[in-house]
Amino acid sequence: MASAWLALGLLIGLCTGLGISWLGQRRLARPQGSSRLLPSVRQLLQWINASPSGWILLDRGGLIRHISPRAERLLQVNAGRNLNGRSFREVYVDQALNSAIAVASRQDRTQRLDLRLGEEEVEVLVVPGSKGWLGVQLQTRRSLEAQLEQQERWVSDVAHELKTPLTALLLVGDSLAGQVNSQNARMVERLQRELLRLQELVGDLLELSRLENITPGATARSGEVVLPELVEQVWQGLRPLADQRGVALELEPAPSLALQADRSRLHRAVLNLLDNALRYSPDGGAITVAIEERSGWLQLRVSDQGPGLSEEDLDHMFERFYRGDPSRVRSPRTGSGLGLPIVQQIAATHGGRIQAFNHPKGGAVLELTLPLGQT
Repeated sequence: MASAWLALGLLIGLCTGLGISWLGQRRLARPQGSSRLLPSVRQLLQWINASPSGWILLDRGGLIRHISPRAERLLQVNAGRNLNGRSFREVYVDQALNSAIAVASRQDRTQRLDLRLGEEEVEVLVVPGSKGWLGVQLQTRRSLEAQLEQQERWVSDVAHELKTPLTALLLVGDSLAGQVNSQNARMVERLQRELLRLQELVGDLLELSRLENITPGATARSGEVVLPELVEQVWQGLRPLADQRGVALELEPAPSLALQADRSRLHRAVLNLLDNALRYSPDGGAITVAIEERSGWLQLRVSDQGPGLSEEDLDHMFERFYRGDPSRVRSPRTGSGLGLPIVQQIAATHGGRIQAFNHPKGGAVLELTLPLGQT
């Protein structure tokens, strides 16, 4: 089951990685008062300790950097010992779990497995973070459904709380950028890039949380939207990125029918679809968009000339934080892993759907179907 707790794993990995890097780079000039930004990492660890799931944070060497009380109880590894800094493989000897951790680290992909811990059936998620960090979540099955609503609300609260320190850190990054020299320019650039990634992730989490609270088929702000015009508008924003790689948009002739939709959210859905196609398109390739009317429905199909979708992609691509084989991506840019789940939720709020399949001539096709009538 795709759980909102995956969000926390990635947030912790990113924030902790940034916090440690920040502390370790003593050559970087620190504007006065910037140290007050650091407690946001400690606050995240406090939230982890208070969560109903067990959590373990591992660094790239497999050493325990934080283990919550709940995780200690489930694994029965407490015994009054301080486990921070110890090898997880030595602390808890389980071939299946340690194998999942190794695979997640090597492939940078979330791993799932089931364990029997005493009398508890436990679902384990191993979530890759930034700079080799891993989050290991332990969730007892008997409490999954009861806690799901609480978890979604909790992650939304965490994302809200992160907005303020993130904004402040971005301002600090801008300040540092004005003081760079040949020695620290690359570190400051990386800091800004990682902060922007984290800001994008927080924004996507908040948007997904808002969408999940909308009744399916009930859009928040309904108005007339002409899809061909919207596609052209969205592509203008992506054109600079596409031009760098020589990727063109081919918009097939389409009916100029207006549908009732939330324009801003439908703009986001089309943006995510085109951006996804751009990531997988080869240099010099083309993205084809076709729009058709069928029995009171409008279908928007986005096709790329990339390597297509694997069976695993087709099974999991609309799950939160799922990412396909990195070797299939043709762009150096990385996303939050929430783009397609957001499209799926936007489609649902409009009474529509999104599906994916492979084109007979190669490449992937994502098809968004929306009702023409008033939702």
